[in-house]
Amino acid sequence: MAIFQKTIFLLSFVAIFAARAQAPRNSHYITNQEPLVAQPYSVLPIGDIKPKGWLLKMLELQRDGLTGNLDSVYSVVAGDNNGWLGGTGDSWERGPYWLDGLTPLAYLLNDEKLKAKVRKWVDWSIENQRDNGYFGPFPFKEDTPIIKGTQQKMSEDWWPKMVMLKVLQQYYSATNDERALTLMHRYFKYQLKELPNTPLDKYTYWAGRRGGDNLQVVYWLYNISKEPYLLELGKLIHGQTYDWTGTLSGDMLVQSNPYAPLHCVNVAQGLKEPVIFYQQSKDSVHLMAPYKGLESLKAGHGFANGMYGGDEALHGNDPTQGSEFCSAVEIMYSFESMLPITGNMYYADYLEKIAFNVLPTQHDDNFTKKQYFQQPNQIKVTHEYRNFDCEYGGSSTLYGTLTGYPCCVSNMHQGWPKLVQNLFYATADNGIAALVYAPSSAMVKVGDGVEVEIEETTNYPFEDTIRFVVNPAKKVTFGFQLRVPQWCSNPKILVNGKTQKFTINNGTVTLRRAWKKGDAVVLQFPMEVTTSRWYERSIAIERGPLLYALKIDEEWAEIKKDRWEDTFYEVYPKSAWNYGIPKRVLMENDFTVEVRGLESNMPWNLENAPISIYTTAKLVPHWKEYNGNTGKLPESPWPHRELGTEEEKIELIPYGCTTLRISQFPEVDIHKKY
Repeated sequence: MAIFQKTIFLLSFVAIFAARAQAPRNSHYITNQEPLVAQPYSVLPIGDIKPKGWLLKMLELQRDGLTGNLDSVYSVVAGDNNGWLGGTGDSWERGPYWLDGLTPLAYLLNDEKLKAKVRKWVDWSIENQRDNGYFGPFPFKEDTPIIKGTQQKMSEDWWPKMVMLKVLQQYYSATNDERALTLMHRYFKYQLKELPNTPLDKYTYWAGRRGGDNLQVVYWLYNISKEPYLLELGKLIHGQTYDWTGTLSGDMLVQSNPYAPLHCVNVAQGLKEPVIFYQQSKDSVHLMAPYKGLESLKAGHGFANGMYGGDEALHGNDPTQGSEFCSAVEIMYSFESMLPITGNMYYADYLEKIAFNVLPTQHDDNFTKKQYFQQPNQIKVTHEYRNFDCEYGGSSTLYGTLTGYPCCVSNMHQGWPKLVQNLFYATADNGIAALVYAPSSAMVKVGDGVEVEIEETTNYPFEDTIRFVVNPAKKVTFGFQLRVPQWCSNPKILVNGKTQKFTINNGTVTLRRAWKKGDAVVLQFPMEVTTSRWYERSIAIERGPLLYALKIDEEWAEIKKDRWEDTFYEVYPKSAWNYGIPKRVLMENDFTVEVRGLESNMPWNLENAPISIYTTAKLVPHWKEYNGNTGKLPESPWPHRELGTEEEKIELIPYGCTTLRISQFPEVDIHKKY
């Protein structure tokens, strides 16, 4: 079955590659212009998609939490003395990182207070651009007082400009402020002149690893202006960026003894670079590289939750290794970047997996604390040393503000807002596509420019039904394209109560008809419980887009230590965790699903988990705690070894609702005959 699915996937890549040459181009939104390859989907302006329900609640929590208040909570970096505001303080990536999430949040919520904060940073960059086109903080002077906890000396590095360019791109999307485009043109002409002598990795190696972010904005600006120099710059930037195409296409990511010397966030960010450049190269090698890389990453470092072992450096697939918060939001952004270019639903499925499993558990319920590294099997959150590449004084799993390393407290903000921006797209033939599902609404121009409002009502990913109401300004014919998740084998579609016959093409269904106000579409994606094998043949349990994990009773303790200005949280287990799944359960698919429904718009915790899976397990006495982690995950016991424990009922809940958890279980009783 796996070979069959992979063959179908590879064939879909061939079909996508062949179709791009003759594809139409959307006439209402920014989309690729010749000679860039035609893209099947165009991103809508910020504000045209609005979150609803639980997703709106996530953005409101960000507004009231760290995203809306980082300039006061973390004033030493995000306050008025930041170099990006003309000060002498932090002058590298952290200020732009914050703005990369604050900007879409401010305009999605139409929040005037947050928009004013964004404009302050944007205005300074625009008003202080140099005559030669350079922009950003002023160069560091040796007599400048050093401020503890800031990055002052790397102001001339290319990398933070790449992040601020993304901010300006989003700002223009929301406001149509032409000043942002003027800044970009002047800066890109400066880059074209300077890069041959001052390459991307001149100041730090980070810029050389992350050129895809620069490249993406270059092509976006080309699609607005059609200025040929931008294509020349695109080739130059690609040529100076680390060879992600070679790394992702080769066997480096499955290498062990030692692991590949790659940084986890660089991998997440670099993943998209080949596809970004594919728009200009039209070389299928670039198109295929991220898929090959993701499959290699899964084989060498992959976790059941969709992430990979990377507690700074890549670190294998033992589920006690960590994955960084920055890696999660950056890999989401890579999927969001590749999906409208390739039209490949593999990236939409993967985006949902990270968004609905990894993202909600790495910040607290109020979005005021973050966890730097999370572990798929995480039985304690404590201030102690673990087997991570970088330890940061044993603070990497704590829920704090500056515990771990401070990059994530600045970069965590983009996750939920950018997900909203990728729920709907305009299609190349002037229709609408819903490719990622969550409660929301969208306003989209179709056909010759007729505006259509679409309301999406759903408790997805917890429940399997998604309802759309289509409200065009007048009756209009267009195609409404809907993604069918790869995990769903028996989808059902109804239009105005009538079951539809349909064909799935490259993971999507297109409903083409004359739409009128009030037309209703209902999607049903039946969710079956499935299992898969991971490190040491451990077992993961999934249903639809959600991974499930053992529900462990938790005790949270707020702690203050002199090393950090504010408090942090430790979390301790108050129930057993060392369970294995008997062979019989897997053979009989002995899982019982209980759907309670969405009782709160904050479903991502133990108290409000909308769904549980009950099954049978056995305690594994020799699987014990070690260094705050589970001990080494036991592979299935020797054929004649008895555990000496009885079967008992356990409760699994969505991974994203947990803090402590086991999500990869050992199998037990494999010697018994059933």
